[in-house]
Amino acid sequence: MTTPLLEVEDLAVSFPLTRSSLKLRAPRLHAVAGVSFSVRAGETVGLVGESGSGKSTIARAIVGLEQVTGGDIRFDGESLVTMSRRRRREVGRQIQMVFQDPYSSLHPRMTVLDAISEGWRHNPGIVAREQWRPRALEIMERVGLSPDHASRLPGQFSGGQRQRIGIARALALEPRMIVFDEPVSALDVSIQAQILNLLADLQRDLGLTSLFIAHDLAVVRHISDDINVMYLGKLAETGPAEAVFGAPRHPYTRALLGAVPQITVNPSARPDGARGLSGEIPSPADPPSGCRFRTRCPLAQPQCAEQPPQFVDLGGRHSVACHLVVA
Repeated sequence: MTTPLLEVEDLAVSFPLTRSSLKLRAPRLHAVAGVSFSVRAGETVGLVGESGSGKSTIARAIVGLEQVTGGDIRFDGESLVTMSRRRRREVGRQIQMVFQDPYSSLHPRMTVLDAISEGWRHNPGIVAREQWRPRALEIMERVGLSPDHASRLPGQFSGGQRQRIGIARALALEPRMIVFDEPVSALDVSIQAQILNLLADLQRDLGLTSLFIAHDLAVVRHISDDINVMYLGKLAETGPAEAVFGAPRHPYTRALLGAVPQITVNPSARPDGARGLSGEIPSPADPPSGCRFRTRCPLAQPQCAEQPPQFVDLGGRHSVACHLVVA
């Protein structure tokens, strides 16, 4: 078991709901409320949940785009929360991010070559200037882009090609970790498969360490070593991918799996109790008492409203936060 490269411990991120000049404590939206997980070097960890569950907020906190209001984020043993701004910039190069929307994450007037080499311009010493073009072409080839694309602008590419450019731009800085924030959700299903296959190849060939965020469990199934299932700012279930998919224990995880289209005429092929989700996710500004999933849970009991569930260790690094589950 290798030492975690990234450790998220009891992370909290909240935002004020109103602006006020008065010295009063404004109500806050608690987007992330005490989340802990880790990513070991060379592995891909999936972070899954519906829109509004806090996944992207965690991603943005890791790369320094959101302010942490509680807990800690450690990278290679160093706290990203307490380190100086100068050190944060230095470490920032080692953690890159690929964003959800390939249409807005690239500068419309910057060629592919310029986009890939931009990081080298701001971080001298990674690649000598005379090597920018040949190195960029090498990275482009690795992500499935043609050398002929080097002088083209983003507007001349499809969504899948733009996402490949975003991946190439992240790889250019030779990061130790990449955070993928819903990188295929804006793409057609056939293109999603191509990008996922590319990421699997990069993981195999480069030993890539990554945090992969998605709202669809099917997307992360074949690319993640571990899965963390989030609901309304908290973790519901965590564990190795084969355990979470093969023996899901939280009603929310089962509901997510029940919502995945499957080509089968045998209902028993789904996990026991799996069914689609009903209702809307509550607002994180006013979450339900006790278990946050109880208002949509078909198995909810009176105790579920009284206190938040604690994690139950199921063995093999598989755990679940549910009052109705026993080890």
